[in-house]
Amino acid sequence: MKKCLLLLAMLVSFSLTYAQDATKKKLVFDPKNPTYEVEATCGSCMFKMEGKGCLLAIKFKGKNYFVDGTGLEDHGDAHDKEGFCNAIKKAKVQGNVVKDRFEVSYFELIKK
Repeated sequence: MKKCLLLLAMLVSFSLTYAQDATKKKLVFDPKNPTYEVEATCGSCMFKMEGKGCLLAIKFKGKNYFVDGTGLEDHGDAHDKEGFCNAIKKAKVQGNVVKDRFEVSYFELIKK
């Protein structure tokens, strides 16, 4: 009986572990879509946008948008001396504005 309960507990824990979505949508350049050069930074720290904590934002066509599809930590330590919370960087992006957020399908920092 104890072996059956142990086996059941192990099966449940394994299934919960694998039930989490560990895959992240890969951002891929599409030559058919327009590419925009934008300013990218932490919306809360640098653009003074209202949000919960540090979130990636871009300035697109003169307006600031929080970004969906990639985040601050996907591009290095945000709180580093040259991180997004301390610097505004240039980036190439592809995507669209949806409900006052920019849904990015491609994001690449432009090296200085």
